[in-house]
Amino acid sequence: MPAPTSRSSSQIIPLPASVVDDFQRDGAALMNGVLAEQWLEQLAAGVEYNRVNPSPYGYQYTQPGSVVGFWADYVTWQDVPEYRDVVFNSGLAGHARRLMNSDTSRFFHEHVLVKEPGTTERTPWHHDQPYYCVNGDQNVSMWVPLDAVPASSGMRFVAGSHRWNRWFIPRKFIDHTPYAPPSDGYELLPDIDAMIAADPSLRVISFDVEPGDVIAFHYRTLHDAGDTTGLPGRRRVVSLRWIGDDATFSLRPWLHSPPFEQADLTIGGPLDDDRFPLVD
Repeated sequence: MPAPTSRSSSQIIPLPASVVDDFQRDGAALMNGVLAEQWLEQLAAGVEYNRVNPSPYGYQYTQPGSVVGFWADYVTWQDVPEYRDVVFNSGLAGHARRLMNSDTSRFFHEHVLVKEPGTTERTPWHHDQPYYCVNGDQNVSMWVPLDAVPASSGMRFVAGSHRWNRWFIPRKFIDHTPYAPPSDGYELLPDIDAMIAADPSLRVISFDVEPGDVIAFHYRTLHDAGDTTGLPGRRRVVSLRWIGDDATFSLRPWLHSPPFEQADLTIGGPLDDDRFPLVD
């Protein structure tokens, strides 16, 4: 695999202020055409390496006994130089700072999510922060598609749900069951589709995306994603997850995902650890 390249300012595409406004208001925004072809090629090479060389965290979300259609892996950036190159050199860290309104941008982890052609599994409604070992409001996930994805097979978001001040128990992607019963300020996720149908004030946003586009969303924004039965090919996505100034380490009533060990981190303290590097 090639070594990481040096960053060039000509390869960093500016982020319009309107995108920051959309992200802060809705909890999700489209960053149109912010990744140059070089970085897409890097990510695609990384995904292919990842597919052939899964880490111990690699997982298949398709039901056992079925043809594999939905697979994922994460926290491999230290072993896959293509991922590392994009994290440190593409300029996305600067975009993350602007979106989060943070002075710093710390890389939390990457998550590769691939739905093969004809995958019937939908990603269930959920929001991400209850899965994670991090508290704080300054955060952003960047969903980077490597293939054209129409809104029908991509992500849907409940606009403004990151400001509901509600924490929903994580759900398993393979069977959509909750991790645990309600407790300690965590509640079961209600029927979001029924809520949307019954309440016209709930606004659902989605995007048709092309390679080079990036969807940015807050860790507490409710979202789901469609199947790929209508797509001619694969739906390859690399999510890059960032945290800002106010991020602190936390434990959950269940094993957090990714299952980072506490090690020298203090509950309520910063994630000041080589596993979560600050990126200029």
